[in-house]
Amino acid sequence: MSDTHAQTVAYVRDTMLPEQIPPVTERGVVKWMRENLFNGVLSTILTVLSLLAVAWAVMAIGPWLLNSVWNAGSLSECRQILDGTSGACWGVIKDRFHQLMLGFYPRHLYWRPITTLILLFVALGPILYPWVPRKMLWFSAAFPFLGYFLLWGGSIWFPISVALGFVVGYAVLVLMRPTGTLIATSAAIIAPVVWWLVAAGTFAGWAHAVLPLGIEGVRSDRFGGFLISLVIGFTGIGLSLPLGILLALGRQSNMVLIKSVCVVFIEFIRGVPLITLLFTAQLLLGYFLPPGTTFDLILRVVIMVTLFAAAYIAEVVRGGLAALPRGQYEAADALGLDYWRAQRLIIMPQALKISIPGIVNTFIGLFKDTTLVVFIGLLDPVGLSNAIRASSDWQGIYWELFIFIGAVFFIFCFGMSRYSMYLERRLRTDHR
Repeated sequence: MSDTHAQTVAYVRDTMLPEQIPPVTERGVVKWMRENLFNGVLSTILTVLSLLAVAWAVMAIGPWLLNSVWNAGSLSECRQILDGTSGACWGVIKDRFHQLMLGFYPRHLYWRPITTLILLFVALGPILYPWVPRKMLWFSAAFPFLGYFLLWGGSIWFPISVALGFVVGYAVLVLMRPTGTLIATSAAIIAPVVWWLVAAGTFAGWAHAVLPLGIEGVRSDRFGGFLISLVIGFTGIGLSLPLGILLALGRQSNMVLIKSVCVVFIEFIRGVPLITLLFTAQLLLGYFLPPGTTFDLILRVVIMVTLFAAAYIAEVVRGGLAALPRGQYEAADALGLDYWRAQRLIIMPQALKISIPGIVNTFIGLFKDTTLVVFIGLLDPVGLSNAIRASSDWQGIYWELFIFIGAVFFIFCFGMSRYSMYLERRLRTDHR
């Protein structure tokens, strides 16, 4: 056998076979359909039934959508154009688009909410994407006060006085740090609240008397449509996350008082419907404020929505903290890190990465729940659609308004969902 070689043995190939195209069933669209749509008897039956359902929906809705009217000032005019045929009357969207978007905001001031929306996405850039310069975080921190000033107007000194509350809190934290972490943190939380309740209004009034700077004010009852949904939704999202993290840490604290307060707060909020809290914000919150204090209704709703979402965020984050092995805490202790540094550098980044799906799910639910404010007199998109349908021009319109409102909500919610998936892929370091 040692003399056997390729020249003397006929079945030993001495040349490579040329590359051949894979069979049709193993490439391209056919392969994808075979693996995903017709992979077995059950899969084939479900695919056929799904295609029949889609075909039925297209045949039922397609003619109605294709035979659409965009240029009509009323439902009667739209019906005259359709001349008895079935068709969608999208003229209501074109006629009332500004109202669905901005409510009753003054027309000559439309540039202010539009500018605020553009600046919102600019402010979110350094928070959401690592390739945006980190120096822009200063603008992100200043945007809430700038956005309030642009939307509500009035004196510029009011948002400045509110911003000074955070400066006071940071100064107290630095000054009280030698006394211990607990005392310094408590003082840093109490100091801004005292400033806002006692000194902020006086400072804003005094500063405006000395240097009156401001723009035309807009009352909250002029807000409506998607403007009010975005204001409540994004403000609630931005405030509920840090508050929820603090509640989650407090619930896991070894200090009995702090843990008891956090547990009672979380369980109470989770056990009460949001609509009940909104009625509380409308009717009862004023009784807990100092006499003569006026509290904007939208601000009341923002506070209640934030507290509601924070309780759910706290439980989601607590689940992420519980998923971490004990060794991570021991590693932080071995490095000599104090509590807050250990949380910021080691514990919380891992816990938040685990909690991303639950956090984004809570945010999506919060944004959709902004439609509940219609029950306390705020005209969100759904409330405005009812007002439009009650007008003489568009009385009887139905599907077109709600399809448009649902599509806009879907765009925002789908965008949040896709970003969460992107963030999960970017932070998935354990499988690289």
